[in-house]
Amino acid sequence: MLALRKIMAGPGASLQNVDPPVLRASELRLAVEAVGICGTDLHIVDWHGGYEAMETVMPVTLGHEIAARVISGEGLPHGQRVVVRPSVTCEIACKTCGGNREDSCLKRTGIGIFRDGGFAQELLAPLRNCVPIPAGVPSEHAALTEPLTVSHEAARNAAIQPGDRVLVLGPGPIGLGAALFAREFGAEVVVAGRQDRVRLEAARALGFEHALDVGDGSLADALERAGLVGSFQAIIEAVGAPAVLRESMDLLAPHGRTVIAGIHPRPVEIDVTRLVRQHQALVGSYRAPFATWRTVLDWIAVHPSHAKTMISARLPLTRIEEGFRLMRDRAVVKVIIEPGEG
Repeated sequence: MLALRKIMAGPGASLQNVDPPVLRASELRLAVEAVGICGTDLHIVDWHGGYEAMETVMPVTLGHEIAARVISGEGLPHGQRVVVRPSVTCEIACKTCGGNREDSCLKRTGIGIFRDGGFAQELLAPLRNCVPIPAGVPSEHAALTEPLTVSHEAARNAAIQPGDRVLVLGPGPIGLGAALFAREFGAEVVVAGRQDRVRLEAARALGFEHALDVGDGSLADALERAGLVGSFQAIIEAVGAPAVLRESMDLLAPHGRTVIAGIHPRPVEIDVTRLVRQHQALVGSYRAPFATWRTVLDWIAVHPSHAKTMISARLPLTRIEEGFRLMRDRAVVKVIIEPGEG
């Protein structure tokens, strides 16, 4: 079968023919129907740093935003469509994870990073990591579940109250998802990006009147030009740019919360004294609890137009490099790979 493999440290990944996976106990063998290209995949392929630990498992198949169909294994019927939670833990409720904090597991591995993932025609996944897809939800929509759980967690961590003003920085899939959930929680949402025309157009198509291109100027100036002066009760940072994070802190209201969902390439200097005196909070947000997966799948089922708007391109696995190029050019919101297609 065909699979996109990270062979060695350094830029690049290779499409290779590999043997189909052999079923193991407590796991399911799955036929991949749709898998999204994530920014993480792009960082790994281009080898931007931060993933050096992967060298111990190379070669490894990439891809972790997965919707698939059960081929064999016990626990779910043949043909059942599922999304795959990529975080694989040891299932032992030790002091580290505290039982309710499974993702704190010291033995946690990630599908598509430290074990073979979804940029392939088939993969293995633990039964407990497979969440059934509601009837009527297309697999390409269901493949958005993983990034949207990250978005939901970011919006939840912002502790939004109805009527709050919320600023979302970065109109990529995580930022747009966070904006959608913040709006659902009752917030007035502003989405900001920098020279990101396609994604800001998607934000407007999703109903966000205030989707601002900061351009070459400052964030504060862009907000003033749009008549959006004033502070924000919550800021959700989903861009991973240290300068943007520092700049946004000037816009946070007293007792406000900044939620960081972006992965930053280097440490960021923050005015901690101001944070203390303004009673503000700085919160990191990453993976969502397992229960959130069902919540998000049900949300996708109710909002098919949102999922459709976020998917910019659908490509077969043989054209995955084209998908990476579109992402590098920021010409898309989300690219979906369909490994079973031409």
